[in-house]
Amino acid sequence: MYICEHYNKLPKRFHRGSIAIGNFDGMHTGHREVINKARLFSQVNRSPWGVLTFEPHPREIFNNSNIPFRLTPFEVKNREIAEMGIDFLVVVKFNLEFSQISAETFIRQILVENLKASYIVSGFNFGFGNNRAGNPKFLKTMGKKLGFKTAGVEQILDEDGSVISSTRIRDMLKTGNPKSASKLLGRNFEIQGFVCKGDQRGREIGFPTANIQMNTYLRPAVGVYAIKATIDQKMVPVWHDGIANFGYRPTFNGKKYILEVHLFGFNEEIYGKNLRVKIIDYLRPEKKFENIEALTKQIKLDCSEAKFILSSQDNEKWTS
Repeated sequence: MYICEHYNKLPKRFHRGSIAIGNFDGMHTGHREVINKARLFSQVNRSPWGVLTFEPHPREIFNNSNIPFRLTPFEVKNREIAEMGIDFLVVVKFNLEFSQISAETFIRQILVENLKASYIVSGFNFGFGNNRAGNPKFLKTMGKKLGFKTAGVEQILDEDGSVISSTRIRDMLKTGNPKSASKLLGRNFEIQGFVCKGDQRGREIGFPTANIQMNTYLRPAVGVYAIKATIDQKMVPVWHDGIANFGYRPTFNGKKYILEVHLFGFNEEIYGKNLRVKIIDYLRPEKKFENIEALTKQIKLDCSEAKFILSSQDNEKWTS
């Protein structure tokens, strides 16, 4: 996959392409439908297949609360898109200046003059341009004027008939329901980050942990989870079973929300390495224990429960 971070420098070999447009935070099954719609047109017309997205996410620019919300930060979103097999990815830098351009200017300047797109696909609720004045209907109208075709993908529903959306996925994760979130994502929710040194409390009680900074990731419900993790590298990933704690470590009077990961039977040195963590299932809420002995006893129970969950056949669908 070719990544273009300057839309006015897209190589000519990708001109006249079929392009899916969106923020695609989460890269859930609805997003994949939009991207696959562009793929179908590219196959029929033997044209390049691409995606146009925005970074940072527009919500980061206008998010006055500063509460982290990202399901797929830049690197992770790019990886998920690349794994679909697209030819090129255009990343448009989003800032206050860019947010002021009109919907028509966005179409004329970026889609037509620079990308020379032949086919544009968007989700049913995609808005663009100043004050989100542009929408799929406006894209279609401009396409007839300027010579490109368009398609809007309707709402994608889950098995219960509810709309699949990043908002629903966020709500599921914030309420401790990662299994339902996985169904909408089409894969397990995953967090990726560098392992940093902590106070090594886990090592002292026989459960060494890898501490990972959350950065812009959405904060799942505090508590203990069954997880799988791998060191991010170019080779085929090797996944290890384990447990993780999202929260503040109240037994040790912690104040900062962190992710701690303990992998079963794993003793490699991984400080400074990039760890990918798949969230499989929620085990229990975080709590403050009276002493270290009580905490250690509970962690042993957590490990046993996690091993049972991770070995179950029902889990294989989402961890392959």
